Amino acid sequence: MSDPMQQFLALTSPGIEVLLADEIKNFGAEQVIQKPEGVYFTASLALGYKVCLWTRLATRVMLKLGEGEAKNKDELFKTASTINWLEQFTSDTSFAIDFVGYSEEIRNSQFGGLTIKDAIVDQFREQGLERPDVDKKSPQISFQARLLRDQVSIYLDFSGRGLFQRGYREHSGAAPLKENLAAALITRSGWLSDTSKPLVDPMCGSGTILIEAVAMATKQAPGINRETWGFATWLKHDDCVWQNQLNSAIESSATALEQANINRLKVFGIDLDARVLNTAQQNARNAKLQRFIEFKCQNTNDINNVYGSNTNSSGQAGTILFNPPYGERIGELPELVENFVLFGKKLKAQFVNWRVAILTANIELLAMLKLSSFKRYKFKNGPIDCQLALYNVDEKQLEKDAVNPQSAFAEQDSDFANRLKKNRKSLKGWLKSNAIECYRLYDADIPEYNVAIDIYGDYLVIQEYAPPKTVDSDKATKRLQEVIYWAPKVLAVATDHVILKTRAKQKGSNQYQRVDKSKQSITVNEHGALFKINLWDYLDTGLFLDHRKTRQIVAKKAKNKSVLNLFAYTGSVSVQAALHGAGSITTVDMSNTYLNWAQDNFALNKLNGHKYQFVQADCLEWLKNNTNKYDLIFIDPPTFSNSKRMEDSFDVQRDHIALLTDALKSLNRGGEILFTNNKRNFKMDFDALEQLGLQATNMSDITRDKDFARNKHIHNSWSVKRKPQE
Repeated sequence: MSDPMQQFLALTSPGIEVLLADEIKNFGAEQVIQKPEGVYFTASLALGYKVCLWTRLATRVMLKLGEGEAKNKDELFKTASTINWLEQFTSDTSFAIDFVGYSEEIRNSQFGGLTIKDAIVDQFREQGLERPDVDKKSPQISFQARLLRDQVSIYLDFSGRGLFQRGYREHSGAAPLKENLAAALITRSGWLSDTSKPLVDPMCGSGTILIEAVAMATKQAPGINRETWGFATWLKHDDCVWQNQLNSAIESSATALEQANINRLKVFGIDLDARVLNTAQQNARNAKLQRFIEFKCQNTNDINNVYGSNTNSSGQAGTILFNPPYGERIGELPELVENFVLFGKKLKAQFVNWRVAILTANIELLAMLKLSSFKRYKFKNGPIDCQLALYNVDEKQLEKDAVNPQSAFAEQDSDFANRLKKNRKSLKGWLKSNAIECYRLYDADIPEYNVAIDIYGDYLVIQEYAPPKTVDSDKATKRLQEVIYWAPKVLAVATDHVILKTRAKQKGSNQYQRVDKSKQSITVNEHGALFKINLWDYLDTGLFLDHRKTRQIVAKKAKNKSVLNLFAYTGSVSVQAALHGAGSITTVDMSNTYLNWAQDNFALNKLNGHKYQFVQADCLEWLKNNTNKYDLIFIDPPTFSNSKRMEDSFDVQRDHIALLTDALKSLNRGGEILFTNNKRNFKMDFDALEQLGLQATNMSDITRDKDFARNKHIHNSWSVKRKPQE
């Protein structure tokens, strides 16, 4: 009896579908149709088993059980009921339904899945059988329904999930590459056309690309070590046919491995992280392919071309294929920009006539290589959109350099590099005479380079302002890369001490938005005060540099006085006041995180005692209810806030008089309020102050230090006092 033909659907990730279609055609399947959701094909059961064992590109293979109308719940139930479920599995077998798609009436996957579940359970009950159990986490058999344009197709999850998992990976690096994507990259790179040529992965991580490459070159069936299969409890599963396919795959793989010539197949993995390399070596051993792969712990920029002549007699050029970090985590991008510039130079100096293939989500980084790609392919690495760029490092590339002999950025032509040098020179004497180690060196001085650059001791923080919509995003990215490239060079700062942040307008609770979770910190000294600084975890670092002079002014006024610091952030004003002999200090902030940070700053400076109080509260509400009096009140509110903890929004322009009115109730006779904010073009309401019996003196020019002299809008400061009695 001949094996009847079945309809299958093979799933994979975006960008791989066309390769998967070719792979399935080569297995001998018929009616192969590639669509965005996957590859449809017709095959015998035996060939279906073979596809599961041999596919390197599919993530899942499913077998169609039925299809029909599904405009609404009734039609979906009816279509599901046309399938004889008793022929698929027994009532002792737990099952799960995976539902994909929606329509006007079937609006979510849970509703669709429950409808099909009801149809299945009813069928078992109608035959007088026990209803099978639903197990969403680890079912013994799984089905998938796919709804599109009011038509539903129902499938058996034939292979089971995760076909890309070959079983050799014990551990992986921070950003693992799925094996099926690695196989697609290898196919697209062109290396498989002649595997006697060397293959080098200069950032190999846990070795997935290299292991997949060798497995493909030695014709290994990737599924032979898989322990669980979706069809295992399917009643129509033919174990005899399956065992024939499995034994054939095992025998074929073993024979191919024995015949593989180690002298004609050698691939090379390089990584800077010794621990990750140990994982790669263990993974290669698990795959039984370790003898074909040579691993080396080395910096990518230190590699030299020792591969061509060692691998074949003619010294043929090979392929470099890798998946570098994308610069998504803080601290990565500055090093990557530097590495890509140096790597581009290395390629042109030592890897002439080689093929280079790079997968990245940060497309702009590729420009650092100063190479012209001849082909690009779009892929998804998990949820991240990526491109695989292919380069031939040939004579044409070298001719371009001969005509235009410069690196990615020429220093003499960089307006930014020149301005940075000029700024550094103008501040040099001031920094030395005042012993200042934290300062702003550049603040969008040239509009095209829309960043702020701050120095914190040995560290460099680059804050990218979000570019206006009128600026071309590609140009903005190129400018930023120029900044990232030149800033550490001009300032002699190591790239691993460069932190890049993107700053856009923050509102409400986002004003101190968390951006990372490194929990690192450094300690800096400002005029004798020590401060804990976190350059990594928040957009702001814990110390507002533009208020350096403000802190000194408050501190000198604070001697022997009672001080209130509202919206205190990390308490830097309070620390300086305490060190200058304030009689008592009350530090108020809504954030427990920042209040704890303020207490850390006090501890750093060995300041303790009952005269220092820390209050976690909504500053506006606290001020309304406060009954204590203070000689000196420092208020530095946000420009705008609509924090969840605050009942109403706060706008400093709209609400500053109400705030000062409440502060006045807490001010001793003869006391002073120092009021500051960062709102551009803030206007003090002098008429309202007059009615309150107050007078305000603008201190903005006095509170701006030399490093912020270029930016007259960085903040505005006011001394507010009661009018003298006439």
